[in-house]
Amino acid sequence: MYQPEAYLIVLLLMIASMLCWGSWANTRKLTMGYAFSLFYWDYVVGIVLGSLLWGFTLGSIYGGPSAFLANLHSADRSHILYAFVGGVIFNIANLLLVAAIDIAGMAVAFPVGIGLALIVGVVLNYLLQPAGNPFLIFGGVALVAIAIVLDALAYKRREAGKTISTRGVVLSVVSGVLMGSFYPFVARSTIGTGSLGPYAVAFVFAIGVAVCSLPLNAWLMRHSLTGERVVSFSEYRVARSSWHVWGMVGGLVWCTGAVASFVASRAGAVGPAVSYAIGQGATMVSAFWGVVIWKEFASAPPTSKRLIPWMFFFFLTGLGAIAVAPLISR
Repeated sequence: MYQPEAYLIVLLLMIASMLCWGSWANTRKLTMGYAFSLFYWDYVVGIVLGSLLWGFTLGSIYGGPSAFLANLHSADRSHILYAFVGGVIFNIANLLLVAAIDIAGMAVAFPVGIGLALIVGVVLNYLLQPAGNPFLIFGGVALVAIAIVLDALAYKRREAGKTISTRGVVLSVVSGVLMGSFYPFVARSTIGTGSLGPYAVAFVFAIGVAVCSLPLNAWLMRHSLTGERVVSFSEYRVARSSWHVWGMVGGLVWCTGAVASFVASRAGAVGPAVSYAIGQGATMVSAFWGVVIWKEFASAPPTSKRLIPWMFFFFLTGLGAIAVAPLISR
């Protein structure tokens, strides 16, 4: 399998992870009119297909016991279970986050959900496998958290006058805790004898997402948390082909980011805390898409627009601190 150790290549993988995780949701904007619970089936299919694509390409290169299929065959049940549970936890967190955004808006869901996920995830991952300068890691995380808060304030001022839903806040908190908890299970599945490599992890993780989606997303089709209309599988079958394609592309893009993050976290100097922290910079990538491409702030008041440059300043500064953390001794 392909496992780089040169830090420049590993850093590029982490940046790729951030870009993919922050960009996949654009495919949702290209399927407006398609119920999210139906879109999600295609998204999950894309994740599974993506895990197989990278498993049989970069995961199988060079062959040997670490190759994709050989690694799956040799891994023990406990490590497979860790990766599977990581997928289940991520899937629940992801669905709750989307519901929180629909109910409470980005101004609440992102600082509470993603901000909490960033802090919880980095702390848990660092405790599990310490790597990198902790002052730079946690200092950088603090700066990225400030950027997320500024992002939320910008959205809040753009949507001035709207009330905040208590249910949206609760969903954001639960989603944040779960989103920050899935990565340590992934990291644990790669440690010790009988462990999984990053490509095998991605596949088992994807199966966890798919298995969890079967009952959960089927239930959400009829009992939406956001008030979305009841939908049926018959609507999925007759949906536009382009909607199915974009949904699968979204899952493939997300999975590519996950594989890049999992591979980067296996590099000796990096570790899961740094890889996860940079990957969670996806929030600012999605904000960039919203500002530059989708023109979400075109009609926003000046008080909202003035926060955007500061948001990106704190984000880039925090990201830089996290990026150099593996290069500077404690």
